[in-house]
Amino acid sequence: MGYVAVSGGEQAIAASLDLTELKRVGAGRSVDVETILAALPELVAQVESEGSLWAPEVAATAVKQAQGSVEEAVFLMRAYRSTLERLYTSRVIDTDTMRVDRRISAAFKDIAGGQILGATRDYSHRLIEFELVDEAPADVRERAAELEHALAAEPSADAAEAQTHVPRVLTYLREINMVKAYPQDDTEPVDITKTPLAFPAPRSVILQALSRGLTQAVIAIGYAAIRGFGLSHPTVGELRRGTVAITIDAPGAEADATEDDAYYLGAIPVTEVESLIVSDEVDDRGNHRSALDVGYGLVVGNDESKAIAMSVLDHSLRADDVRYPTQDQEFVLYHIDGVEATGFISHLKLPHYVTFQSKLDSALRSMAEEGGEADA
Repeated sequence: MGYVAVSGGEQAIAASLDLTELKRVGAGRSVDVETILAALPELVAQVESEGSLWAPEVAATAVKQAQGSVEEAVFLMRAYRSTLERLYTSRVIDTDTMRVDRRISAAFKDIAGGQILGATRDYSHRLIEFELVDEAPADVRERAAELEHALAAEPSADAAEAQTHVPRVLTYLREINMVKAYPQDDTEPVDITKTPLAFPAPRSVILQALSRGLTQAVIAIGYAAIRGFGLSHPTVGELRRGTVAITIDAPGAEADATEDDAYYLGAIPVTEVESLIVSDEVDDRGNHRSALDVGYGLVVGNDESKAIAMSVLDHSLRADDVRYPTQDQEFVLYHIDGVEATGFISHLKLPHYVTFQSKLDSALRSMAEEGGEADA
């Protein structure tokens, strides 16, 4: 078999890009960015979360350019993010001050502040509503008005309104010393957008990588850890969803400046989970006792499954005795990065003429040697 050089590569690539653009505009219609933001908010939030950049209009534009491909849209977001200058570092976000619109606990029936179901699909029937096929803008406006009126008239609607300073469910367990304690770690967090992964990774790296990891990968590996390929089977102590304020120190502010001295930049939606896992620990006297270990998850957006899976993997990756792949930092953190995985898989489509010919020659030689031995 002979190999020849491919000619006209530049022209072929240009034509390929034109064909891709033709697929986007060939039907003679397009979805504007405002419609994507309004109709596909969770898709936009996923692209922002995995792209490590909260910029709704930019994310919606990336979704449009990528024709709905999440992997491509995230790649575009990270590429754009790399061109931006980082002017400030925000103050530490205190999720105790989260403006909560949904908050539940699977561990306790009655919790301080009450269970707040909020907006969720957890209790829906998952039946396709085929009437949406013919839904017109007027129908959307009419339906919105009906729902707003119904919710305003419902007496219990006040419970679903956003609340601030909602007490944490785990506070009581911590007060009675039922939660496993960890030494305070004030080490400066490592920024994984500027520093390559290195192992063993500190917890700041683990949490960042899990938070911006490919959503489906985080959920899948977290599911594997629960199914038996790990030792982390949690109970959701608290899941809270809402918005948190982003603030920066005023220019020239002192190191001990208070929150009142900070500048408010805006708020972003987040979902936070504290999961409880029963574990054994040794006290100061050398006695073994059962305690509750906490797995932590926080993701930008409203993806509760990803936040729960993140809390599972946070606990798994702190294991001293690594017995399962879900407890191995390198296995988990490398393989949940969507851009890393997509890039490596995609590179297999690039020319590998020389390496494949080497493998082919080696295989043919082996076959020839085996044939000669058989004849002998």
